[in-house]
Amino acid sequence: RIKGQAEALERVLVADRDVDCGKVLQQIAAIRGAVNGLMTEVLEGHLREHVGADGITPEKRHEEIEEVVSILRT
Repeated sequence: RIKGQAEALERVLVADRDVDCGKVLQQIAAIRGAVNGLMTEVLEGHLREHVGADGITPEKRHEEIEEVVSILRT
């Protein structure tokens, strides 16, 4: 989905030098929404499978949390 949206944006930008800025902004917002959705899915899976895993030590859980926080702040 993200690839298709990015390709659509590229086509608009390449094909039309007098492109409607509103259309470009709308396409960029759609791409951002798709990427945010993917990020949410991956983050949820990581939290459930790694941070919330049974038998994980408190130290390892802390490391996992710090890794996620660090990535989110970049």
